[in-house]
Amino acid sequence: PYYVGINQYLYLQASLHSSDPMLQLFLDTCVASPTPHNFTRGSYAIIENGCVKDPTYTKYSSPHRHIVRFRFNAFQFVRSNPEVYLQCELVVCRAYDYSSRCYQGCVHRSKREASS
Repeated sequence: PYYVGINQYLYLQASLHSSDPMLQLFLDTCVASPTPHNFTRGSYAIIENGCVKDPTYTKYSSPHRHIVRFRFNAFQFVRSNPEVYLQCELVVCRAYDYSSRCYQGCVHRSKREASS
């Protein structure tokens, strides 16, 4: 575990370990949960489909395409354990492939309409 106080910045870095210099990383989704087993019910989205959901999120530039760096304010779920678990989904793309997910950025996915 990593210990940080409430409202202090939590700095994260993800890196791809590959000998291929033409690969790059994209942070698609990052969700926090009060438990390590359920990241849907009672969870909090920091990034979703490449879209920033948490106003304290900041992306940092990186010297390499295969490294993603970001930060957000640490928080605690109300009426739960003091732990917060993170689950992040990253996408690996070919560098300079402008049709890839890495270059699409924020994607707003529409919810399906329920039939009557």
